Amino acid sequence: MFACGPATDNGPVDIAVIGGEDSLFASGVRLSPGAQHLRAASHEGLVALDQSGQVVPAIAERWIVTDDAMSYIFRLRNSSWPDEEPITAAQIRLLLQEKIRQLEGTSLGLDLAKVVEVRAMTGRVIELRLSGPMPEFLRLLAQPEMGLALRGDGIGPMAVELEEDRSIALLSMLPPENRGLPAREGWQELIRDVALQNLSARQAIDAFARGELDLLLNGSIDDFPMIELGPLSRGAVQVDPALGLFGLIVRSEAGLLAAPERREGLSMAIDREALIQPFGLGGWVSATWIVPADLFGPPAYPDNRWSSLTFEDRQRIASQRIAAWTAQSGDEPVVRVGLPKGPGGDLLFTSLARDWQAIGVRAERVGLGEGGDLELRDRLARYSSPRWFLNQLNCTIEIGLCSEEADALVRESLALRDPAAKQALLFEAHQVLTEAEVFIPFGVPVRWSLVRGSLDGYQANPWGLHPLPALAEPTT
Repeated sequence: MFACGPATDNGPVDIAVIGGEDSLFASGVRLSPGAQHLRAASHEGLVALDQSGQVVPAIAERWIVTDDAMSYIFRLRNSSWPDEEPITAAQIRLLLQEKIRQLEGTSLGLDLAKVVEVRAMTGRVIELRLSGPMPEFLRLLAQPEMGLALRGDGIGPMAVELEEDRSIALLSMLPPENRGLPAREGWQELIRDVALQNLSARQAIDAFARGELDLLLNGSIDDFPMIELGPLSRGAVQVDPALGLFGLIVRSEAGLLAAPERREGLSMAIDREALIQPFGLGGWVSATWIVPADLFGPPAYPDNRWSSLTFEDRQRIASQRIAAWTAQSGDEPVVRVGLPKGPGGDLLFTSLARDWQAIGVRAERVGLGEGGDLELRDRLARYSSPRWFLNQLNCTIEIGLCSEEADALVRESLALRDPAAKQALLFEAHQVLTEAEVFIPFGVPVRWSLVRGSLDGYQANPWGLHPLPALAEPTT
């Protein structure tokens, strides 16, 4: 049973992010969730996300979007870098260009592919020109990886100090005038510091139960069974209304998995509602498509890919396909599944093995990165567009099977200005990927937090990012 009082009375807000010990202080552009939270707090970009996941001003105090939606013009706030050198549009232009270059070869780099020009217009005005309209562009600029630094130093809104053993980052708010706000006397009395650390799921849950943490972030499906759902913890558990990819990427096309119809058979055979039932997660949404249907405007297809078939019909068809391959090849149908090694992975494997045994396939479990034919892919979306989902399976990312035809269609869509024509190309790309059977969807990702009742500033949101500055506000 979890304690209900605050972790401390007047000390810092104590926060743990579930993750590896070193990932909190990662540099570069491939950031763990802990490093994302730290980067967002200490390295602002042009814009940021608030606690509800909405875009708010950061280095840019305001902006306009031109009528053709092809140009975003930002006015920078009148502020300075930590060494008191004024921030200029010319600097920001160079930093943004370098950031985009660094992100090449990542899915986020693919998301930014519509940026064709970054231009400093005056001392404090900068323009980003796109190849075609992108309604979610501001949300993309607000990602932690788009935080900017000059000579290694960001401009806050929080400053970071590391404890001697580098296990905990202590973050303190900068003065209001350094954050583009009017100076205010006594501002320190209204704000708490934040102590941020990475812990394993078991360590973090136990620390919260002992009252040592105000907030635990980045819980996943693998960790969820560790929570003891007593009367106090039910109020403490907050599940984000997440959007993203949660399912199995196909990493091998040998043997049983050589043909798309057999890969589809494995997907057809999964009872997705039963898959999540052991977790006791209310409101979870299953998926049989890579891209949710409602992201194509008017839904372009039914929610269930095999809506005309009963589950029994699906398993019968899948069983016939497997039996035909077995008779032809003489081999035993076996599939190696890469899953996390926690209790959530145990539950997922039990359900998958049961469903596939029913169609004549034996499942073997391996860890993530240990040579699975199929491997769990669990990623939160950066923005709500079909292009984000399609980019996750791009051939340049090299995570598993892919389709160069689908990638070409997505690239072609970048220059289109007509929304209907763009959606048509993305829909076609989705059809190509679906027919190639490169991904077996389960449903929406699961992200959960444990939140002390006395903590203000936390709000569940679809993106799994919870700004630390908002959590430094006073408790009530």
